Amino acid sequence: MTQPPNHSRGCVKTPDTKFGNDQNSGLTLVELLVVIAVIGILAALLLPVLVQSRRKAQQIQCVGNLHQQGIALQSFLANNHGYPVIDAGKNADVPGTWKRQLETGGFDVSKPVTNYFEVGVWRCPSARWGAWFHPDDTVDYYAYNCDGVEPSPISSEASTPGLRGAYSKSQGFAPVGESSVVSPGAMMAIGDSLDGGAIFYRGALDYFENRGFASSRHQGKANVAFCDGHVESPTLGFIFGDTSDEALSRWNMDHLPHRDKL
Repeated sequence: MTQPPNHSRGCVKTPDTKFGNDQNSGLTLVELLVVIAVIGILAALLLPVLVQSRRKAQQIQCVGNLHQQGIALQSFLANNHGYPVIDAGKNADVPGTWKRQLETGGFDVSKPVTNYFEVGVWRCPSARWGAWFHPDDTVDYYAYNCDGVEPSPISSEASTPGLRGAYSKSQGFAPVGESSVVSPGAMMAIGDSLDGGAIFYRGALDYFENRGFASSRHQGKANVAFCDGHVESPTLGFIFGDTSDEALSRWNMDHLPHRDKL
């Protein structure tokens, strides 16, 4: 006798596709919070590395800027047998501020644009300014060693051990001759402007910190081009605070410490 077919054998019950997978789809709230927490931890770990890398790249760019300025300084020196002065009169062979002298007589730009000293090799990408700075203010990103170790001259006509130039009422500032700088490889010529001014001078670090965030610009260092064109990155403490003969003599064309001017 033939048995009726058993439809229950070998049959697999298929899930209700309409509702069966809803409980397993997507992320639960707890899982989502865990993912967000992990992303937050990774971001916290990576952010300092990214910031440090950015600052290092900016410092390298600033060093490159000063390297170019150092080359222009050598070109100016070769053509004029003297260094740029703080401000050359209209009748000078290369008139204008020290920056303009270097732009025209070193980089050979005959007609500099109006804001040339705020762009290109004249702009430090790391520079920031304090609350005193306003968007319309004119600032310098690099400054010139006009006065040597002397914090500030008695007057613009005073003689200094820096590259300001000798002053006379009839001729204005006369360039410091090439032979007057005893050790070009040991005298600072151009450095980071830490207060937005055009003169690189031995000022107080707390003042520079307030004006230009000095300590964070290049991780506690400043970039400096020397009279022979090479670039170094000494610590801020060595440049502005150290009173050793080695530190002080780097400011002066006769390579002497000149403690009497401190």
